[in-house]
Amino acid sequence: MPTHLAPRAVVGWREWVGLPGIGVDWIKAKIDTGAATSSLHAFGLEEFTRDDGLWVRFEVHPRQRTDRGGVRVELPVHDRRTVRSSSGHSEHRVVVLTQLRLLDRVIRAEVTLTRRDSMGFRMLIGREALSQGFLVDPAASFLGGVAPRARRAGRASG
Repeated sequence: MPTHLAPRAVVGWREWVGLPGIGVDWIKAKIDTGAATSSLHAFGLEEFTRDDGLWVRFEVHPRQRTDRGGVRVELPVHDRRTVRSSSGHSEHRVVVLTQLRLLDRVIRAEVTLTRRDSMGFRMLIGREALSQGFLVDPAASFLGGVAPRARRAGRASG
């Protein structure tokens, strides 16, 4: 069934999501209809070549204000894009493809990698991902539930 005919799930303006393809169970994300592509806070980006092409190695710190629970990731480079921020600043970014769990659905999403140190969320979910069957209620938050308390507190369990 085409996406535009499939039932759509309603998400709030912020949600706890997962990235099962890279071992991140929970990360708080802002749902951003102003962004075309999703974006992930990534540390230590290092591009390298394997027999099958260009790859990128990086670390994800899924918890706000701490590097505890960091996950080391290696993925093929899917694309490169110039991304313009809401302040007008342009940045050339690496794009990877990964699984994204939003509510109870797992989709494949394009995700740009960047440093988001000064931002309130470690991840943004953009229109490309949302177009795969989601509507946004800007008055709601965490319609998919919240991460386990230990995860929100930055402890290892959960």
